[in-house]
Amino acid sequence: MKPEPAYQVLRQRLRDEIAAGAYPDGVRLPTESELVAEHGLSRQTVRRAFQDLVAEGVVYRVPGRGTYANRGYLRQLGSIEDLMSLSEDTSMEVLQGLSRRIDVTAASRLRLDHDVVYTVVFRRLHDGVPFVVTTVHLPESVARLVFDSAELTTGAVGTNTVIGVLEPHLDQPIDEAAQSITVAPADDPVAKALGCELNHPMLRVDRLYSDTTGTPVELSVSHFLPEQYTYRVTLRRSS
Repeated sequence: MKPEPAYQVLRQRLRDEIAAGAYPDGVRLPTESELVAEHGLSRQTVRRAFQDLVAEGVVYRVPGRGTYANRGYLRQLGSIEDLMSLSEDTSMEVLQGLSRRIDVTAASRLRLDHDVVYTVVFRRLHDGVPFVVTTVHLPESVARLVFDSAELTTGAVGTNTVIGVLEPHLDQPIDEAAQSITVAPADDPVAKALGCELNHPMLRVDRLYSDTTGTPVELSVSHFLPEQYTYRVTLRRSS
């Protein structure tokens, strides 16, 4: 077996040290020169390890100042199961419980023939730090299935996801999530919920969930705080 490349060994060591708390969030890591001297590596090897860590969102660079640990929330998503597993290491706090509202845009995206949707607003936290506010819109036929769910009432806190609450009640399982990613400014409710400035740039992620018949069952609109969240997707060549 070939030995692992030196840059991969260093990358893993630094990643493990950051995860273990040796470099808390926002703390500067050793410089390239310091790592070269400490480990007897070439500058190119150290630079490659840093490049990979930056790409993974584990560290970030400030020109002229150095490389800093980023222990914000990182998820690698590639399936519906990955989205449902958000409950494993985050908590959901409901800000506005499931209720009826008129929303022309949401109803249109859910392919409804009227303007009535049922909406719940929540924020998600990792290690007690809020990093996203999500508004979920449901068709009435779907919302009726979970009207009595304690997890979707104002003030509820739990380790669950809305699709996780929904799916046991659906006739057909959720099969697809069509996703779009843009940048949007934080409005007043988002800013207050996440403790950021009004109009702060946010990562906006929209997901339209459909069941195995192609029928939309949920529309979620999330605003992520970039300082606390890294989104990573792995793309593979098709066979």
